[in-house]
Amino acid sequence: MATLQSLALASHVSHSFLNQPRSLSGIPSWVAHRSANSQFNGQSLQVAQSRISPTGWNSKRCSPIVMMVKPKIQFIQGTDEQTIPDVRLTKSRDGTNGMAIFRFDQPSVFDSSSEVGDITGFYMIDEEGVLQSVDVNAKFVNGKPAGIEAKYIMRTPREWDRFMRFMERYSNENGLQFIKK
Repeated sequence: MATLQSLALASHVSHSFLNQPRSLSGIPSWVAHRSANSQFNGQSLQVAQSRISPTGWNSKRCSPIVMMVKPKIQFIQGTDEQTIPDVRLTKSRDGTNGMAIFRFDQPSVFDSSSEVGDITGFYMIDEEGVLQSVDVNAKFVNGKPAGIEAKYIMRTPREWDRFMRFMERYSNENGLQFIKK
């Protein structure tokens, strides 16, 4: 197995010395970056190639790592909403655009917003990235927060498909089911 070694030169060194190849454990390396604004001069690192042929590797150990993100909804970035919403979908007859309306009764964001901060938007997060909207309205009853309604507008079939992939993941994770009316 190859090892990685590093060497940094923090002092000023002559130009001719920096342009010379170095050897760390017999592996030549060259200066990677010199900046007039920086006190740091470093050396690039090279790792010797393994003598094991790729066909001899265990393919299970060398497979790419896939990061799975649990689908979640947030009103304050970094704070997951625990309340499961009622979601209503509309789609144009020609299928080019649509809208999703999320209604949250007594959302948990009201419990933590005084500690964490203000509601900054509506964020739907999954392994593909973030879908977001700023169309968020709070409902108050007798001066106390009672609910939130958030709208997400999809203007293209591609946005619709992306939203539906998020909703499928979110539904599977939270036990929601689709009912057509």
